[in-house]
Amino acid sequence: MSDQWAADNLQTIRTLMERAAVYRRALAPVMTVTGVIGMVAAFAGWKTEIVVPGPFILYWLCVALVALGAGVVLIRRQAIQQGEAFWSPPTRRVAQAMLPPLFAGLALGAVALILVRGSDAAAVPGYWSHVGLPLLWVMLYGCAVHAAGFFMKRGIRVFGWLMVILACLGFALGKPETAPGLADLGYGIMGGVFGLLHTLYGIYLFATEPRDRPE
Repeated sequence: MSDQWAADNLQTIRTLMERAAVYRRALAPVMTVTGVIGMVAAFAGWKTEIVVPGPFILYWLCVALVALGAGVVLIRRQAIQQGEAFWSPPTRRVAQAMLPPLFAGLALGAVALILVRGSDAAAVPGYWSHVGLPLLWVMLYGCAVHAAGFFMKRGIRVFGWLMVILACLGFALGKPETAPGLADLGYGIMGGVFGLLHTLYGIYLFATEPRDRPE
């Protein structure tokens, strides 16, 4: 390990710690917009009765890409307003921390699409496509948020733990048996966790910003 490499990483970590409050401010609009997208998507999907496993999975993968794109746009706009580079070393560290669990969630969705394609039961909502997979997404997303929390303040790590615990509780409650209720439950999970909870957390960040103190 060279002295220069160690010095560069130490400087990066110091910069990350100094920008923790800035990242917290950036989270407020990102969480709020993500939550609104999640709630609207859950209501729209439920209302239009997208219940077939394949379309259900594909629908939520597309919603995730839209939410991710909206988050990138918001963060880039804030970087421009602050006169900073968007793809800075600290931003790369955060992205690298979140990438493995987010990639795992995308891969699980892709595999699930392949498995349900052409299945004779493709028209029937199933536990793993409508409940199990959303819970795994929640769990992996919680891991990603917690990993990013190393570079931010404590609240985001608590939020990540909340996602993981909720997913575990969902699995612990057991396997529902009724097919019609599985689709409703799936939309409830996605809209409640990725929609309502994100919106509430975004509102909390906005409301507590003037009283922000080191943790």
